[in-house]
Amino acid sequence: MIGRDTRESGPTIESALSAGARSVGAIVQTAGVITTPGVAYLARALPADAGVVISASHNPYHDNGIKIFDPSGRKLDDATERKIEADIAAKRFKVTLGQGIADESGACGLRDRYLSFLQEEVARGLSLAGLKAVVDCANGAASALAPRLFEALGAGVIAINNQPDGRNINLDSGSLHIDGLQQRVKSEHADLGVAFDGDADRALFVDAKGNYVDGDATLWVLAKFRQSRRQLDENLVVATVMTNLGLEVALRERGIRLRRTDVGDKYVLEELLRSKAAIGGEQSGHVIFPGVSLAGDGMITALNLVRVMRAEGQSLAELTQGFVRFPQILVNIRVREKIPFEDLPKVQTKAREIEAAMGDRGRLLLRYSGTEPLARVMVEGEDGTLVKSVAEDLARVIEAEIGVEGR
Repeated sequence: MIGRDTRESGPTIESALSAGARSVGAIVQTAGVITTPGVAYLARALPADAGVVISASHNPYHDNGIKIFDPSGRKLDDATERKIEADIAAKRFKVTLGQGIADESGACGLRDRYLSFLQEEVARGLSLAGLKAVVDCANGAASALAPRLFEALGAGVIAINNQPDGRNINLDSGSLHIDGLQQRVKSEHADLGVAFDGDADRALFVDAKGNYVDGDATLWVLAKFRQSRRQLDENLVVATVMTNLGLEVALRERGIRLRRTDVGDKYVLEELLRSKAAIGGEQSGHVIFPGVSLAGDGMITALNLVRVMRAEGQSLAELTQGFVRFPQILVNIRVREKIPFEDLPKVQTKAREIEAAMGDRGRLLLRYSGTEPLARVMVEGEDGTLVKSVAEDLARVIEAEIGVEGR
């Protein structure tokens, strides 16, 4: 099962992938332009032995890549991906590629099957009659799908950035560029704004007042609602180390636990499955409902959010009340080497002092960049002045120990 987003390189890569797979005996179906979670769903529903998405998600148009799903609709694990990459690097595969464009004769039916799943199963019983929504498709894979879905449910839809030309995907639009959506929601007097990224595996929102609602605030709304309906399994929400401490404090006050993972949806999913929790996600708007899909799906997230609005009879602004975002500061320090922080006594002493001073109303995260020679100090707390002061103090200690000039 193959799908792609709207990048100009997509058809060429898809054709090569399809030809290569067929040359060694695979049966290939393509859905053409479809969201990443749409391919994950079809891999499970058909079923297929694999689902392959040609997309670079929220990146610029000139980037592209491949995501692979197993028959459960879950992304391949790291070990399997490394084995595939090693096999390719070793040139283990010798195939004769055919020519021509991948056959898209059944693509429309496959996309319709995915939309039917969203409308008839995920949104079962949900009417959006009277709801006015601005939907920013990021000129990506949701461009022809999201407006249809919301309109089919009765919403009045103003679709923006839904005219992809191969090069405008994510360009000043979508989940990375919320400003335009905020302005349009206010000018249209809409009830809601929804912003997808290029492959629509994430969604961010704007309330009727034009306020930005990120993934943390979305988790807050969804967790409260599920708890009130006794649908919050294990009374637990899974998020990442970058999730704002304000969410953890707000949930704790309602008796809901927050469990953190490393940054990345795959780590969130692993913990969701391990702990049997019902919902998890990232600040970026990547939310996973493992009982529905093992892939983050921006349209499923949007449907769940508007369901809460309808069930509670409240605006999104009202629903997000109670979650107060704590001030957060991130300081990067250029380092000459990445010595484990536990091997730096002065850094450890200062870190312990900060944690003791902040207590359970503050948080310190200390880590190295995975791609650059940088140490990252992230501090959150209720007092913004204190947060800035202690972050700078710790940064100076790190700089004195292992820093280089020009941080």
